[in-house]
Formats: sequence, C-alpha cells, structure tokens
Amino acid sequence: MRVLVTGATGFTGGHLARELVRRNHDVRALVRQPSPTAASLASDGVTLMIGDIRDRRALDQAAAGVEVVYHIAASYREAGIRTEVYRAINATAVGQLVEAAAGVGARRVVHCSTVGVHGDVDHPPANEDAPFKPGDIYQVTKLEGEQLARDTAAHLGIEVTIARPSGIYGPGDRRLLRLFRGIARRRWVTLGRGEIYYHLTYIDDLIDGFLRCGEEPQAANRTYILAGGEVTTLNALVGLIAEAAEVPRPKIHLPVWPFWLAGAACEAICVPLGLEPPLYRRRVDFFTKSRAFDIARARAEIGYNPQITLRDGIRRTLEWYRAYGWL
Repeated sequence: MRVLVTGATGFTGGHLARELVRRNHDVRALVRQPSPTAASLASDGVTLMIGDIRDRRALDQAAAGVEVVYHIAASYREAGIRTEVYRAINATAVGQLVEAAAGVGARRVVHCSTVGVHGDVDHPPANEDAPFKPGDIYQVTKLEGEQLARDTAAHLGIEVTIARPSGIYGPGDRRLLRLFRGIARRRWVTLGRGEIYYHLTYIDDLIDGFLRCGEEPQAANRTYILAGGEVTTLNALVGLIAEAAEVPRPKIHLPVWPFWLAGAACEAICVPLGLEPPLYRRRVDFFTKSRAFDIARARAEIGYNPQITLRDGIRRTLEWYRAYGWL
C-alpha cells in the first residue's frame, strides 16, 4: 500500500514512517526542506516529497497515488509563533490535505489531534465524548483541525479517522527530559500535592494505534483516544522514575501559585520579543491539570491494546537518555 506521512521528521511521525516501511508499505513523507533528519528517513526507505503543508500544490503532488494519509504534522508550542500560523498549520492545512487526498482517490486520512482538546479533565477518566475545553492556542487550533477534517471528508466522501494521543514518550523523545533529568540528578521539586492524574503513551503502542486507525474498516469516520494502559498520579510517576534511576524518591513539594504568577510575568515579557520564556504557565500546568483517559472505544472497535507497561517504558526511556548523554 502506498501511504503518505506528514510530520515524519518529528518524533512520532518518524517512528510511524519507519514502521510502515518495515511492514513493506511504499511510504512517502512530505518534508518542508532537506535536512539530516530527512536524509535519515530516505536512507531507511522513505521517499521524500519536498513541500510545505500549507502549499496546496505540494499536497496534491505528495498525495498522488496514495491510499492512506497519516497526518502527524503540527505547529507545537513555541515562543513567538503567531496565532495565524498555528491556525494555518493546525487547522486550515488539515482541510486542504483532506481535499487533496479525496482529489486523488485516497481511501482514508488519519488525522493526529490531541487529548488536549478536552483540556483539564473534571471527571477522569475522560472518553472521546467528554466536553471540549482547549486551554491554549495549540489546543484550540487542533480542535478546529478536527472539525475541518470531518466536515471536508463528509462533503467529499473520503474516510477520516481522528486519533487523540495522550502524553507521548519513549526513546528518542525529549519532551519529558526535564522530568527524568531532574529526578535522576536529585534536583526534582514537585509543585502542589502531586496527586493529579497523569497518563502517558509509549511510542510503540501509539504507532500500533495509528496503524489500526489507518487499516481497520471499523475505524472509518471514528474518533479514538490513544493512551497507555495505565493511569498514575504524578507522585507515583516520579517514584517510578526515581526507582529506574536508582535514586531516592524526591520528597520536596512547593506551592503552585508563586510559580504560576512568575510564569505569567515571563510570558508577558518574553513572548512579544519572540523569546522562549524561562518559565511559563504551561509548565506549571504540568503540576495542576489531571490527565486520565478511557481507551475502551479503541480497545473494543479496533483492537488497540497497549503492550508496554509504564515501568518498562520508563526504564527504556531512561536508558536511552543515559546512552545519548542527556542525563
């Protein structure tokens, strides 16, 4: 099967593209420009298509002859990115990609969204029908992208499947590096009580979920939360990482509100200047927002069944950080 992957130079998209190659699919990747990461994909058997996700002509060329599109590309949270850029990439381009896929006769588009569209979960665990409460421009535009994908697909008669991953981690990803490094170096401090829920998704399990979204007939025009098989509290997560790192479990807790105020002040000063704030409210949200999700629909309808335990995933990730000198 010929497939197209967007966002393949990123952590998740790269794992997905390489797994598709391993399964003997003809894999294309739409990449914005040549780079060492793109060259690595090519050496692993991925055909590169150079173009911007916002360029309709590039989308048409990349989608030609493709049966399934896995749309992973997104504008994530970075300082200095304007609202219109988030919207152009995370929303408008999604509708255009679905149009391009329908125009060349593709069967299905799998669109990667985020559980962030549900915001802070009031009554965990949340399922796919939980209220939408996006908390920042990234989450707002990801929700808009979902809606555009569905509306465009319904109008043009192409299948679309929405996948909402929870916190993604695993060897090669550095989004949780601060957490692992802080604990391993005995410098971790928890803000608040640490009893909020946290729900991680190991990369191998997520890729299996994406493939099921693209291949299972029952997944057509459905939405699935893809998350790990275990929900934990932040305190328990910190304890598991400390155990894997063979260090004492951190015990220091500090109040949240001074750091939230400091984050707001840093954002007010740095963001207008296009600078990355040393502290911002989203980092503080890590300690205050519960993230717990119900994956029963994905289990029942497409056979999604996470295989990597949280303990094993943490061990593998920590070993990778150590091997590459990140700790």
